[in-house]
Amino acid sequence: MRTLGFLAAAGLALTLWDVPRACAQSRSGGFVPGQKREAEDPAQIDRGKKIYGIGCRSCHGADLRGGDMGGPNLLRSQLSLSDKNGENIIPVILNGRPGTGMPPIPMPQEDAKAVAAYVRSVLGTIGRQGMPPSIGKEAPSIVVGNAKEGQAYFGANCAGCHSATGDLKGIATRIKDAKALQNTWVAGGGRERRGAAAAASKRRIVTVSVTLPDGRKEQGRLVRIDDFLVSLEREDGSFASFRRDGDSPQVEVHDPLQPHRDMLSRYSDKDVHDVTAYLVTLK
Repeated sequence: MRTLGFLAAAGLALTLWDVPRACAQSRSGGFVPGQKREAEDPAQIDRGKKIYGIGCRSCHGADLRGGDMGGPNLLRSQLSLSDKNGENIIPVILNGRPGTGMPPIPMPQEDAKAVAAYVRSVLGTIGRQGMPPSIGKEAPSIVVGNAKEGQAYFGANCAGCHSATGDLKGIATRIKDAKALQNTWVAGGGRERRGAAAAASKRRIVTVSVTLPDGRKEQGRLVRIDDFLVSLEREDGSFASFRRDGDSPQVEVHDPLQPHRDMLSRYSDKDVHDVTAYLVTLK
């Protein structure tokens, strides 16, 4: 099967920010968080989960709350919440959303249906809109490292690009939840100070350069890439997709966060815990 299910950033749907109002005024027949959905086919869920994990996780996150590529939170999506049998989600996958940054994704109808079933199965476990599935008791604190050793590790490995008195000043105040803070720094992201937000967002954009066999070159923001296809958004907002056949066309991806990803294989659990313990002191 040549399908990599990919629900691209800016794709799946209208985000609800007014949670109480959304719950009280949900669409007729739509799912209201806290209520139970009918059980989905376990085999269908498992299939959809695998497709999602391959092609959608980087954009929408492992828990559907958004990933490194900037995709929206599917747990807040009215389109997803109202979906009963793929009638809302499948058209978005197959037809895209013109003007939002999501192109049509060619994939079998049954694969799209499986992804929709998996998304609904996760939505069926949430307690209220926008929150992850309940885990029962409150989780213990993840701040278990040594702050001094974390500071030393930071100085030796991170200080060349980051500063406790510069870009990371007050990061523990901006990101109060220690788990979210840990996930943020490990992934190389973070909420910047308001004055630097636009520049920081631009620095994190993944771009791609495609050199075609006739020598023409296309460049822009990377929308999708797999073994068979590469899609990009040009500077003027238009989209282009190119079929890949081995090394043709020549594709160069420029990811500002690649240094962080390269370090993932070098972090030990102790490194992560120690640096997190240090960063939570930067208030």
